[in-house]
Amino acid sequence: MIEKESQSGNSITLYSPKEIKAHLDEYIIGQDEAKKILSVAVYNHYKRILLNDNAENESVTVEKSNILMAGPTGCGKSAMIKCIADFLGVPCYIADATSLTQAGYVGDDVESILSGLLRNCNYCVPVAECGIIAIDEVDKLAKRGASEHISRDVVGEGVQQALLKMVEGDLVGVPPQEGRKHPDQQLIYINTKNILFIGTGAFSGMDEIINRRLNINRIGFDTGVSKRTSSKKKDYNPYDYMCQEDLRSYGLIPEFIGRFPIVTNINGLSKDELKRILLEPKNAIIKQFQRMMELDNINFSFTDKALDLIADIAIKLGTGARGLRSIMENIWTEYVYEYCDDKREEKIDVVVTDKDVKKHLNERFAKYIEK
Repeated sequence: MIEKESQSGNSITLYSPKEIKAHLDEYIIGQDEAKKILSVAVYNHYKRILLNDNAENESVTVEKSNILMAGPTGCGKSAMIKCIADFLGVPCYIADATSLTQAGYVGDDVESILSGLLRNCNYCVPVAECGIIAIDEVDKLAKRGASEHISRDVVGEGVQQALLKMVEGDLVGVPPQEGRKHPDQQLIYINTKNILFIGTGAFSGMDEIINRRLNINRIGFDTGVSKRTSSKKKDYNPYDYMCQEDLRSYGLIPEFIGRFPIVTNINGLSKDELKRILLEPKNAIIKQFQRMMELDNINFSFTDKALDLIADIAIKLGTGARGLRSIMENIWTEYVYEYCDDKREEKIDVVVTDKDVKKHLNERFAKYIEK
């Protein structure tokens, strides 16, 4: 760990990639490869800021490398980004790309994502200029097919074009009270050269593009895929092979792709990983509920079979780790109503079994529970 002050006056704490990943491991289950790539990218980004501050003594200026992350919903993309920002002590804003439109159309201008970052650091421009911005649902900006161009594409290619200068690094004017720009408005100017941009999205349908490029479905002869992939078909994940060519085929323009040179992916969560998410992280869902129950003198726990059933239902819901909280809240509500009483003086033990899970979820989640 190294703590230095940048030219803007910010105190930047530079943690090594291993330190960053170790912190992520405390809160995020699985996704080791993505965590390693993200840790190295973040370390290099902030080392670059400190290096370029002393550019007078350097013969090389290091350019910025933004990151693109693909993966299904509820698998930890946003959680990783928030976790890293909190660890480094830098402001972070997660923007929704689907609300952005080209300038002059109804919707949010691309500058609104900088307004969100400013808001999260109390409008301190020097602090914002070293922050992290995640553009979620970036896959929704993909160009639509020619047959769908009934009207101007103001939320697809137009937004990609509008984001180019900001993502690369430029002096951008932002309205002081958010909202849209006005001709006579005094603007706040932010230099985005040291802001790390991370594009995230599910990229549904990308697997078909990758399989087609790799000839993974071709019958007979050599498929052109590595022996490791073909010999372990059950472990094959097409997103592990995603590259810039696939992103272009998906509908992102080359100029936009070129500004996100680091590409990684988040894998879907297995049953074992979902069980670990319930128990192991520092802010695990069950730990949160147990802490709340302790205030009412209740020792709250789950049997292993109950956790197995909850993980099975979450997989069937298809919403990843977010599905776990929905299931747990339904179970927890019944126990809070039944047992929580601030007049209780002695501690009691409450153990949730798989039969209890079936009982409390049977109506709302009936079709996801095996009889």
